[in-house]
Amino acid sequence: MPDGNLWESGWLKTVSNKQHTHVVNERDLPMNRNLSRLKKFEPERESLLEEIIGGLSKSQKELPSKLFYDKKGSALFDEICELEEYYLTRTETSIMTENIEDICSVLGENCLLIELGSGSSKKIRLLLTGLANPAGYVPIDISEEHLISSVQVLAADYPELRIFPVYADYTQPFTLPNFEFTPSKKVVYYPGSTIGNFEPEYAARFLNNIGKRLGKGAGLLIGVDLKKEAKTLEDAYNDKKEVTAEFNLNILERINREHGSDFILDAWEHLAFYNIDHGRIEMHIKSLSYQDVQLNGSLITFEENETILTEYSYKYSIDDFKDLVSDSYNLERVWTDKENKFGILYFEVK
Repeated sequence: MPDGNLWESGWLKTVSNKQHTHVVNERDLPMNRNLSRLKKFEPERESLLEEIIGGLSKSQKELPSKLFYDKKGSALFDEICELEEYYLTRTETSIMTENIEDICSVLGENCLLIELGSGSSKKIRLLLTGLANPAGYVPIDISEEHLISSVQVLAADYPELRIFPVYADYTQPFTLPNFEFTPSKKVVYYPGSTIGNFEPEYAARFLNNIGKRLGKGAGLLIGVDLKKEAKTLEDAYNDKKEVTAEFNLNILERINREHGSDFILDAWEHLAFYNIDHGRIEMHIKSLSYQDVQLNGSLITFEENETILTEYSYKYSIDDFKDLVSDSYNLERVWTDKENKFGILYFEVK
């Protein structure tokens, strides 16, 4: 496939198996010579509202976790990553730092880095500094304002790096920019154990489809949170400062603002626990009383103690994850911390 059609329309369905229409346009950024215009893929507002109402109509009510990442939510997540209890970012960064020369040698010269969920583009700096002449960097993120802010700083700090920002929900169809160069290989960088937020069957399909589009020899550098004792996991999602709680409840605040609902935030509380049967952390918002909520003309009733599932995070062993994507990838390298809390895995497309 041509570089510009890596995520071509129709290749991937969302978790709800609904196709979404995208409005595509480009928006000028304050230009550094190495920073391309923002390529933009924005789901229609009605499609997202449909997804929200559909999720709240299920027996186990749920909301899509992409709602976390408005401007406020993205800033809160950055704060979460610095918390004492949230070992994931700290551990992943430590693994990257200690093994950066080895990781960069595996990726090689002149590779094109494509980051899914780039956020503040902090972790990528280790790669960009360590790599020999990277061909370019494609940060993809669902928070437009956060993305714009991040790439402007990155472009100034790495003036020789070609940056091609894409505003998109990467689980839905979109296309990459057109490149006027041929990299030695394309490498998808997917840090932060975000893959754990998908059901395993969906995660396998998602990654295997990327592999098919990238083509033989392309790379996948991915962060995976490994299985461990429940207390460490639960502490990471129930921090003492309650930043994660604010992050979780911000979903309701966003729906109120963008879709005219009337959730009363004080009538809800954050709930997170490890589900041992499914091998995953679950994050919910719990109703503190019986209540009715209006949403776009629909009346939704919540019982006392009823919950809305907002996110889950699956934990894997290295062998389990290797098997998950074995249809399209060979596992080439593994880097972990001494306590085996977290793994950074490098795969090549078969």
